[in-house]
Amino acid sequence: MVTKKSGQQPAEAGHSPDAPVLWPFAAARLAMDACFWWLERSAVEQGESELPWTTSGTVALELPTMRLRDCARTRSGQPTLVCAPYALHRALIADFAPGHSVVQSLQQGGIDRVYLTDWRSALPEMRYLSIDSYLSDLNVAVDEIGSPVDLVGLCQGGWLSLLYAARFPAKVRRLVLVGAPVDLSIESRLAQLARNAPEIVYDQLVARGGGNVSGEEMLNVWSKTPGPDDIAAALQRELSGEEGAALLARFERWNTETLNLPGTYYLQIVNWIFRENRIASGTFTALGRTIDLEDVKAPVFLLAGLDDDVVPATQAFATARLVGTPPAFVAASSEPSNHLGLFMGARTHVHVWPRIAEWLRDDLSGMLARRA
Repeated sequence: MVTKKSGQQPAEAGHSPDAPVLWPFAAARLAMDACFWWLERSAVEQGESELPWTTSGTVALELPTMRLRDCARTRSGQPTLVCAPYALHRALIADFAPGHSVVQSLQQGGIDRVYLTDWRSALPEMRYLSIDSYLSDLNVAVDEIGSPVDLVGLCQGGWLSLLYAARFPAKVRRLVLVGAPVDLSIESRLAQLARNAPEIVYDQLVARGGGNVSGEEMLNVWSKTPGPDDIAAALQRELSGEEGAALLARFERWNTETLNLPGTYYLQIVNWIFRENRIASGTFTALGRTIDLEDVKAPVFLLAGLDDDVVPATQAFATARLVGTPPAFVAASSEPSNHLGLFMGARTHVHVWPRIAEWLRDDLSGMLARRA
């Protein structure tokens, strides 16, 4: 394990640029402290982002839950699928800007076939989509790309990737989990909020959205708009000059472009994963089968942030003891980063993403021989 020390302290909840990531419990917290923030919800679908992608690509598939984005530079070679979080923000979190892009860093590290899940904002007719719906479409995407794939799961995309790897172990060659909440028995802000909020809070949030959960409402009720210092911490760089001003404006725009979530999917995550801890306890059923994480035998790379109070490093690394991957094939790195910095931070992209790309490319038998 590579561990780096940092003098930075976790940001306070009300001021953290990571605050919107706590989407399952945002409205719940304020509902317990005061009354709900009642908002009118438009029935019109949220428009597509006007922010351009950093990495050129095409849409390979149009699925009910996602657009599969194809950023491959060649048609041959080992494919890597980046599973973006399906939470509050769009998949641009994985391709934010030059020097702040997971897709770009993987390509620069020699990964030529990169794909990305661009999750759709939920329309009224999507309100009954479940976790199984998203696993099913992820499976279609993998079959389209060609298995086995290397799967890179970011935050909420991490537990989805882990479920997929356990449900279809032959279709995943290697698995990278970045700031991924899996074992919620380990103390974290997510676990605390899940335990403290009554179940009716979440039901009312879904009911008020007509069966979906409004991303705009959650953004409005959770926290103040992140300021320049918050954004600089997430991007891990000074925001001075024209380039800094452009990055600041881009982040502010990205932060306001929220996704709506299907109510069924949202309640399953809140109750099954964050409240009942079914993935870690071995009681989660996915596509008709009970998931046993020991069925995951593929090599695993775990990345955690030392300043991540959303998914603490102890929680992110605890996944290693749940999977069936031999310890010799589990790699781990902890970085001086908050949660968003794991995906968007300039230092993280300089220090650890090249190592992840190398790990994906490397012959693991040769790697073990060099360590011996």
